[in-house]
Amino acid sequence: MELLSALPGAVAQGLVWGIMAIGVYITYKILDIADLTVDGSICTGATVCAMLMINGVPVWLALLAALLSGILAGALTGGLHIVLGIPAILSGILTQLVLWSVNLKIMGKANQPLSARNYRVLLSQMNIPAAIVILVICSVLLVALLYLFFGTELGAGIRATGINPAMSRAQGINTNITKLIGLALSNGIVAFSGALLCQYQGYADINMGKGAVVIGLAAVVIGEAVISKLPPNFAIRLSGVIIGAVIYYIVYQIIIFIGLDTDLLKMFSAIVVAVFLGAPYVKKQITARRGIQKGGKTNA
Repeated sequence: MELLSALPGAVAQGLVWGIMAIGVYITYKILDIADLTVDGSICTGATVCAMLMINGVPVWLALLAALLSGILAGALTGGLHIVLGIPAILSGILTQLVLWSVNLKIMGKANQPLSARNYRVLLSQMNIPAAIVILVICSVLLVALLYLFFGTELGAGIRATGINPAMSRAQGINTNITKLIGLALSNGIVAFSGALLCQYQGYADINMGKGAVVIGLAAVVIGEAVISKLPPNFAIRLSGVIIGAVIYYIVYQIIIFIGLDTDLLKMFSAIVVAVFLGAPYVKKQITARRGIQKGGKTNA
């Protein structure tokens, strides 16, 4: 019974992090960029939202400001990568370091409470069923908006840039602009999820983004496994990412229930991600070796 009573909370957490994982999906799967900015931008969204709400700003404006803060963070990463020619992964690390200081400056301390008892938050652990409904609505709207956006000429240009940058440039697409927009959009979504997370858990913390990219990648990997037999529809893929995050947090709750060491969960997550990402390469190498061996026997 304890496990069943804890599952709604795990679902709510999974939905929040699922929104974050969609941001990771945009950079990793669509743009083919390993962006580590997300560990900082999720915290930036939380700190901006928390401090604005504490100072009397309505929740919707605070969420919008969090979204814009993430867009600026992603644009900074894009600028470092495009204008200065710094590799994307290093650009993300540099922006992450900048955001650490910015987040501390915004909050003035490492942790800022945002209790639902004192502020009019959109969702809270005090009312998990309502939080799940709100998060499902946010998820559906986000998937619908992204589906429409990536069906436009600009969205198709971003997808083409990730698939084949050289061919995209040959077709007249400014790949620098599409990368910049993709990174800004991704981190905007991540920061928005951070704003939802700080309201749900009741505080913003400087360390809340640590390991976010691993959780995001795990959600992407699990989601792809879940929807592997379904039609390759873009909306289904985005939905699969959210489902993957929910499964991740349900497993996390089960681990807590059976008494395993939760400190090892992120290590297990990293192992799962490494296995799923490395499996295609290993399979390709094994197939190639078998082909060489068969060719050798045939020639003999």
